[in-house]
Amino acid sequence: MATVTLGGKPCNTNGELPAVGSKAPDFKLTDGDLADHTLESFSGKKKLISIVPSLDTGTCATSTKKFNEHANNLNNTVILVVSGDLPFAQGRFCGAEKLGNVIPLSMMRSRNFAKDYGVLLTDGPLAGITTRAVVALDTDNTVLHTQLVGEIADEPDYDAALAALK
Repeated sequence: MATVTLGGKPCNTNGELPAVGSKAPDFKLTDGDLADHTLESFSGKKKLISIVPSLDTGTCATSTKKFNEHANNLNNTVILVVSGDLPFAQGRFCGAEKLGNVIPLSMMRSRNFAKDYGVLLTDGPLAGITTRAVVALDTDNTVLHTQLVGEIADEPDYDAALAALK
């Protein structure tokens, strides 16, 4: 279990992020066409997983836009934005913001991703969805970098996450 804050008030997660050097847990997440994706769906690519509570919040929107801007500078890399939003809402957001360089994925069918990555909030006002975190993986799904953002309303360390993928 890890503790983060929301507006300065403590909230707990169900576990810890995967350790750097470990194999990332597989997942099944849903895209805008309601197709399920696993790590194998992005085989041979480096992966930056931006985990956000909901794209319908200012910080989540900002971080998704910033990662979208950086995507063109990354070789052989996909940026996955994982949230509890429905795929339709994710698609509307990315369409309205013209974000074509990130892949939004939804936990609509299961919270196993959040549980397996240790980011499921177990208490506080956002209990049941994820806290904010970033996980970078190499082409073999080995964890290169993680960040559990201490205050949910804060942005992640973009430079550190992107540097891990170069």
